[in-house]
Amino acid sequence: MTQAVRSQGASLPGPAGEIEAAVDSAGAAPVAIAVLCHPHPLQQGTMQNKVVTTLARAFVRLGATAVRFNFRGVGGSAGVHANGVGERDDALAAVRWARERWPGLPLYLGGFSFGAAVALGVTATVEPRGLVTVAPPIDRLPSSFAAPHCPWLLVQGAADDVVPAAPVVAWAKALPAPPELVVLDGVGHFFHGQLRALEDAVTRFFAADFGAPAEA
Repeated sequence: MTQAVRSQGASLPGPAGEIEAAVDSAGAAPVAIAVLCHPHPLQQGTMQNKVVTTLARAFVRLGATAVRFNFRGVGGSAGVHANGVGERDDALAAVRWARERWPGLPLYLGGFSFGAAVALGVTATVEPRGLVTVAPPIDRLPSSFAAPHCPWLLVQGAADDVVPAAPVVAWAKALPAPPELVVLDGVGHFFHGQLRALEDAVTRFFAADFGAPAEA
């Protein structure tokens, strides 16, 4: 049975000023934390994006507390858009805040579209327990990108017209440690009508790590 998600607003210190965030939980003591990054700020991307809230719900369903946050210049977050460079610093600040608030818990990292590129760009620094990227625009990765070594799920819509599937799949398969690839037939960039399929893919992939049933 899917757990009800409780959301609470939060504010955390960031390199460009205060960062607006939301903390999602089921009300019980968490067994892990997940920090999630939203799509492009200049294309109306916010922490309220449905793909991002779906990722949060999946992690809450597994027993984690999820932290969504607005990049600089979005919503109540201070600063201005910084072409992915400053946004990586924002993500690092969110991870640092989460680890200080829930010390000792394993941390998972995730993101959608622009946010997936940000998550990939900080994975080597953050060293999360696990990673999920949805429709990552691989052309936005920093030159210093190093392939993750943690368990990594990559979910891609086969009919994505914003981040085309073929280059992403080819890139992922060529990595020294390829991610688990889930390509959803007929699914576009925003997963319209397919959010449950995304949620289920995340919970199935991480179920064993959380000691949860594969079908919650």
